This record gives sequence, structure tokens and C-alpha cells, in this order.
Amino acid sequence: MLSLFRVTAILEGISYLALFAVTMPLKYLADLPMPNKYVGYAHGVLFIAYIILAVVLWMEQKWNIKKAFFILIASLLPFATFYVEKKYLTKEATLA
Repeated sequence: MLSLFRVTAILEGISYLALFAVTMPLKYLADLPMPNKYVGYAHGVLFIAYIILAVVLWMEQKWNIKKAFFILIASLLPFATFYVEKKYLTKEATLA
């Protein structure tokens, strides 16, 4: 389950950056709304998967409230899911 969450965290972060750094400018500056639509759908699915997996792992791994809160809030901030993946979800971090 943890490895699935790691992959989801990375993909969610990539989709977040793609949505706001690539497709939003295409939509509003180049009048190309279709890429934004599809990347937006993908980001939405990945965001929901990230939240669900975070809650499941919170219960399964018995994370404290501070760690769980930070991991959940990370889904709202650009680049934060990459930090979470590196700091909390790698094998070394879970052993510490």
C-alpha cells in the first residue's frame, strides 16, 4: 500500500504542476482549453486517490496527527507531495 501511495504522491504532484504551469497558460493565453480539461480530470482523480490513500495509511501505519495532517495538507501545495514522498514515504523514512 505504501508503494502505491508513493507513486500516487509523485503523480499527483506532477499533475498539479502540469495543470497550473502548462495547461492553465495554454487555456487562458493561447485559447486552448482541451489540454486543461484532460489534465484537470487526471489531477482530480489523483488528488482524490492521494487523500483516500493517505487516510487509509494513516490508520494502517498509526501515524500521529501532526504527520497525517502535514501529509494531507501537502496535496494542496505545489511541490509538497514530492517532499512528503521523500521525507515520509521512502523506506529509510518509514524505518526511522
